[in-house]
Amino acid sequence: MSKFLKSISIGAVATLLAVPAAAQTFGLGRAALPEEISAWNLDVHPDGSGLPEGQGDAIDGEEIFAIQCAACHGDFAEGIGNWPKLAGGMDTLDREDPLKTVGSYWPYLSTTFDYIRRSMPYGNAGTLSADETYAIVAYILYSNDLVEDDFVLSKDTFLDVEMPNADGFILDDRLETEFTKWVGEPCMTGCKDTVEVTMRALVLDVTPEETAADAAVVEAAAQQEAAITAEPAAVAAQEEAVPEPVGASVDPALIAEGMKVFRKCKSCHQVGDGAKNRSGPILNGLIGAPAGHIDGFKYSKPLMAKSEEGLVWNAETLAGFLAAPKTYIKGTKMGFAGLKDPADIEAVIAYLTTFSDP
Repeated sequence: MSKFLKSISIGAVATLLAVPAAAQTFGLGRAALPEEISAWNLDVHPDGSGLPEGQGDAIDGEEIFAIQCAACHGDFAEGIGNWPKLAGGMDTLDREDPLKTVGSYWPYLSTTFDYIRRSMPYGNAGTLSADETYAIVAYILYSNDLVEDDFVLSKDTFLDVEMPNADGFILDDRLETEFTKWVGEPCMTGCKDTVEVTMRALVLDVTPEETAADAAVVEAAAQQEAAITAEPAAVAAQEEAVPEPVGASVDPALIAEGMKVFRKCKSCHQVGDGAKNRSGPILNGLIGAPAGHIDGFKYSKPLMAKSEEGLVWNAETLAGFLAAPKTYIKGTKMGFAGLKDPADIEAVIAYLTTFSDP
């Protein structure tokens, strides 16, 4: 902006500044109120500016972490499955396969605080208070042996924490050193005739595996959508490709819709042939089964208590749980906030009826 202003007259600048806000927005909308701006202005800078009032220590953080974070990141921030490890990895950055955690890699503690406050817990982002966020960050620091358990993290003590990799980054000076190489007429000679994909992210163990059942349902849903505008006979033919539900007949279109909704669940739960437990159990054979029925998965104590009380998963109980997991079973490890649309709940339950074998 400074270079632009230098190239125009002061009179022109005055004219620009004098243009009414409504004219600049074509008469649409209004100026944001200060309180509206402050509600979104949450960024925290490396120097600590932007931090909210509040405090927390690792002792309190451990309990909050166990409820809000441990289902994915482990009780000790060690990570579960493909969910990120938040602790460990010290002195591994010079290796071919370094472990990059908050303690070993991140140069600024502000990045940790800012990310957790904005994006965590998974499926319920933005629900943590400032005190809870401080406590969780303190526990992560404690898990990396960077603070004592009674260290109170706040905006006043934030910069007292020394991040081990604070000097491991350099400033991005490409605008000054490389920008001139980016501009000008593009070179369109000597280009490759074809582009070939030589490696998939699956090699890095970050691409979710697609089971045969997933692929079959995806294909069935695609066929079902393509048939919406077709003749009734064609629609009926496509419906035969949708997996048969367990028990009473269920609308194939509803099953196909449930497959789409289930994408919100796939990061934690698998279904179909070859399904494995992740941070959540497999969901094969869920309908009609007692709570906590999958062998080898460590369910939360509150859920197992419900199981002992006789909780069985059916359309009614699943609907209640999926709408508000933490309300339906207080203390559940499931971090997902729930499905707000009753139609989505109905659809995903219909989808789960197609997987009968536990």
